[in-house]
Amino acid sequence: MTKYRFGATWVNNDTMFIFWGSISLINPVLSCRISSVFFGGGTPSLAQPSTITAVLETVSKHTRLSDDAEVTLEVNPTPAGKDRLKDFKAAGVNRFSIGVQLNDGHLRILGRDHDSQHALWTVSEARTLCPGLVSVDVMFALPGQSVKSWETELKKLLLVCDHHVSLYQLTLERGMQLFKLVDSGELSVPGDNVTAVMYNSARGVLEKAWFSSIRGNTVSEHNIGYWRGCQYIGVGPGTFMHIHYYVWIREHHGHGTCRRIQLDHGGLLEEVLVMGRLHMNEGITQQHWELFSPEADLQHIFGVLENVQELGLRCSWEGLALLDSILPTMLLELEMFFKKDCTQGNR
Repeated sequence: MTKYRFGATWVNNDTMFIFWGSISLINPVLSCRISSVFFGGGTPSLAQPSTITAVLETVSKHTRLSDDAEVTLEVNPTPAGKDRLKDFKAAGVNRFSIGVQLNDGHLRILGRDHDSQHALWTVSEARTLCPGLVSVDVMFALPGQSVKSWETELKKLLLVCDHHVSLYQLTLERGMQLFKLVDSGELSVPGDNVTAVMYNSARGVLEKAWFSSIRGNTVSEHNIGYWRGCQYIGVGPGTFMHIHYYVWIREHHGHGTCRRIQLDHGGLLEEVLVMGRLHMNEGITQQHWELFSPEADLQHIFGVLENVQELGLRCSWEGLALLDSILPTMLLELEMFFKKDCTQGNR
């Protein structure tokens, strides 16, 4: 049975009409089974628990929401957010995703309105309510951060983790106050070489703590859906959806359908490469590849070793650090294969 994903992004409680309007727009495809619901895109924990209840009730009304569906809520670890976790659990949430930094100086630089103790309290309360179903997200390569201080923070964080840890390298974007501070030289962030050492040291720390992988063994059902190329529905400003052979894009003007893109076999395989399956331990198996394009096997396209048909494509830890630089070459190989195939077919 095909699994679908449902994502909702909320600005505030007055935007419920966006949700119901979106449901009306995509209603023809909603006779599916929903296996996960993810409330993300910022700070959905600012919404009222009654909003979460209303969304889940609407999903249940228009789809077949599984009794064991994973329902995740991203939580801002403020005192107010912590105090509402129990209400969110009563509203139907059974998994929490919490952004945590344990250095108060970094929290101030990032403009957060809580301290590290509030974050720890929030994680503890979430684990009590949803044992084994709490995700912790942590950034590294922050201003002034050293390899040693990063390892110390990560070890301290693992003492309160019970589900999985997601590591994110800091991304500086124009318009951010932090970008301006770094660009002006007032603050500095670790260079690429130091960042690579931080990444590798995190691997060692995680493995020693029995986190055998941060690439997909105990991550959320929802995320695995993206990485395995499952179909998903996105609701709210700026969200994406991938239904059958279409990618739909939602925006906040009008009814929001910016464009529809029908993906051919090449486009589908590009998504398989880019969307994350290579980051998982299982990698891309020949069996999975053939689901999207049975006429083109891995060896034929990439010219790799013969046993790729049996073993598939997967990254070593060392290779994973280089994946972003390798992907453009793989995508070019894929594009050239389909161009050649199309040319031969027209002869």
